[in-house]
Amino acid sequence: MRRRDREVTDPDRIREIIEACTCCHLGFQDKSKVYIVPLSFGYREENGKYTFYFHGAGEGRKIELIQKEHYAGFEMETACQLRIGETACNHTMSYQSIIGGGRVRILTENDEKAAALQAIMLHNTGKAQWDFPEHMLAATTVFELEAEELSCKVHE
Repeated sequence: MRRRDREVTDPDRIREIIEACTCCHLGFQDKSKVYIVPLSFGYREENGKYTFYFHGAGEGRKIELIQKEHYAGFEMETACQLRIGETACNHTMSYQSIIGGGRVRILTENDEKAAALQAIMLHNTGKAQWDFPEHMLAATTVFELEAEELSCKVHE
């Protein structure tokens, strides 16, 4: 990170920023192009390691890239606000962001899928207990990204 003065390393602050984010952008390498998709998400943190959970259609470009590459970059941000300066060059943007990358895998076991969906619902609704019927679990594609690298940056 070039601007070390903006780096956040405190685990509580990192969790606070992740909690404030509502969308995570996944970036996949697709031959010589990059494919980026915005997704709602949930997460789990254990011993400083983050796992992010997503769900979506069981087919399409995103799923093909997960199956082919098994890796994605990610980015999420919150508290973005333009700060007006006296001159054009003095304008700046306030933000809180998380970026990183990691291994992606499609979850196949219903208990794994249900736990991931619980995390997604908790993050998005604040409610912890949801029921997922077996037929819905079977019809839902759920995948996880285990962050191998993660950095947090704040400009306030």
